[in-house]
Amino acid sequence: MARILLTSGPTRQYIDPVRYLTNASSGRMGCSLAEAALAAGHEVVIVSGPVSITYPSQATVHWVDTTDEMLAAAREQFEHCEGLIGVAAPCDYRPEFVLGQKIAKTGQPLVLQLIETPDVVATLGAEKKDRWVVGFALETEDRRFRALTKLEKKSCDLMILNGPEAMNSEGNHVEVLAKDGSVVATLKGSKPEVAVQIMQIVGQRLIQT
Repeated sequence: MARILLTSGPTRQYIDPVRYLTNASSGRMGCSLAEAALAAGHEVVIVSGPVSITYPSQATVHWVDTTDEMLAAAREQFEHCEGLIGVAAPCDYRPEFVLGQKIAKTGQPLVLQLIETPDVVATLGAEKKDRWVVGFALETEDRRFRALTKLEKKSCDLMILNGPEAMNSEGNHVEVLAKDGSVVATLKGSKPEVAVQIMQIVGQRLIQT
């Protein structure tokens, strides 16, 4: 059995002390994967951004807020894990400057200068050595091409492709893609059902028994 690191949920990038950039990720898919991995007998460590769901009590959870915090915590935990499932939806951009005071309305447009945040899965994939990495790609166009490009760029062993309809929903419809470009499986159902099938594929293809 394996010790598996899961990243889950969104991250927040603050504009001022009370406002932030984020997305609609609920953490449900991460929670479902944690439950499926635990049911299969694996040990699970979760690095999660802010969510309202409750993760399984058997999992060890490390809470973070920003993308940089997620990367730092995941990097530390990955050292002690056999594999990573990067299902989190970290915020891809952050303001170049975070104001120390709440921004007041002026009646004029507000211009934000945004810069990219680190890519958590790509960073860990580049450092994986003999460990395995499963990524998630949420795409809106040229889905399979973009997902396969990310699979290679992020040094993933499998890529789970889904769309924006997965955000904050009860169900999911995904393709599991391999490094050779093949579609390993097409899965559809509730997130717990899809998670069980993903973990079966991960177990068969990546986890040493």
